[in-house]
Amino acid sequence: MTKPLQDARLSIDSERLQELLQFPLVEALFGRRSRRFFRGAEIPDGPLAYKSKYEPEPLDDLEKILILLAVGGVTGWHHSITRHDRYKPHLSNYSGSATGRTFPSAAGFHTSEIFFTDDTGTYIFKTRDAVPEVKKGEDGKHDVEQLILTYKKHIHRISEQRLHIPNYEPYMEGHNSWVANKPGTFLAFPVGDLAQHTIANLCFYVQNGLSIYDDINGRNIPGIEQFQDIIGTENPLPLTFLDQYSLAELSAELATSTYAGVLMQQALGLGGWMFDGIDRLTVLGASADPAVPGLGFRYDADERWALPNPTGLEGVFVSYTPPHFKDMRAAVDAFCDRKFGVNGPFHPDTPGPWKDSQKVRGSAQVHDEQFRSAVAHQAQYIYDTFGKFPATVPSVYSLMYLQTHHLDLDFYDQFFGPHSYLHTHAKHLERWHSITK
Repeated sequence: MTKPLQDARLSIDSERLQELLQFPLVEALFGRRSRRFFRGAEIPDGPLAYKSKYEPEPLDDLEKILILLAVGGVTGWHHSITRHDRYKPHLSNYSGSATGRTFPSAAGFHTSEIFFTDDTGTYIFKTRDAVPEVKKGEDGKHDVEQLILTYKKHIHRISEQRLHIPNYEPYMEGHNSWVANKPGTFLAFPVGDLAQHTIANLCFYVQNGLSIYDDINGRNIPGIEQFQDIIGTENPLPLTFLDQYSLAELSAELATSTYAGVLMQQALGLGGWMFDGIDRLTVLGASADPAVPGLGFRYDADERWALPNPTGLEGVFVSYTPPHFKDMRAAVDAFCDRKFGVNGPFHPDTPGPWKDSQKVRGSAQVHDEQFRSAVAHQAQYIYDTFGKFPATVPSVYSLMYLQTHHLDLDFYDQFFGPHSYLHTHAKHLERWHSITK
């Protein structure tokens, strides 16, 4: 068995890293294409039928970590949301994390973690709550070598096997069956805690004097009037709007994470593409097929739901909802602790980008008992009424996948015109692996 990635002894070529740093952003943007045909691949039929004459060439450890840093790397302390007229002069207190990563998250909620799989096993790259450990140099730039060595320790193997995803429907869409998650390939994907994201939005609503009502059952939330001192109860927002809003925001987080990885592929000269054509229930572990355990997340089924609902894997990644918390009040308290506790975005002792970060962070309005109760009251109603939280969307959500592999350039030379790949792709195997053909 190959050593797990977190134990890898990396050979870092500074010259190659400098080449990577000099790759033009515009070339990455306009040179980006889905390049699916890798060394060892085969298209058995059709106008592009072709069988590679090479064996698969797995990514080396440095290539993997560079892709991971693009997909979910820590970039420093984020700048937060600055002001709202409703509760001036307090700092806006929406964010769930003080850490900035390579992709944006609505109001700094950051509820996702990065999972990945290859021939050495299945892993999680835990950077959601990682504090920035690598400071910028005097020139304002990060030392990429230090980023690699520092954040490698956030990789944890959860299985010695590649994630098993049958290459046929309904587990995988038919057009991906010939190429996705094959030996030699590297598959990374963010998984979001949609329950936590929805709690964050309920906090956002209460902070701005808003409440929700159950538009599915056509009723107000019983007892909501007890909080009318801090939230309006006359014109509440629909529950389905809350769910749709949260799902859309989290989807953007998951998509931009993988897109950042695609841009890194261009700079490195690696092939691959981002896609959503693998069944997310299969990946998370809710396929209901014992032979296809996926990530092994806990999931439940209920006659009220059209699909099973995955909630997480203890010790690895859990959503802010029962059964992983006693009730929704406990989940809300845990979320508030994440925001206002040690290393949280609104703890005065958390470092930050400002000259007086203690003053800035300490100016945020703290969620007091009445605030927490107002959020938890609505969240508990949702859980009690619908049997899960959120009501109409999954507690845990995945969307986009990023596959990375070494291209078989012979395929592109045979079927495509000029410039179907970039100069980085043309020289990658020789430059990185001393392979001339």
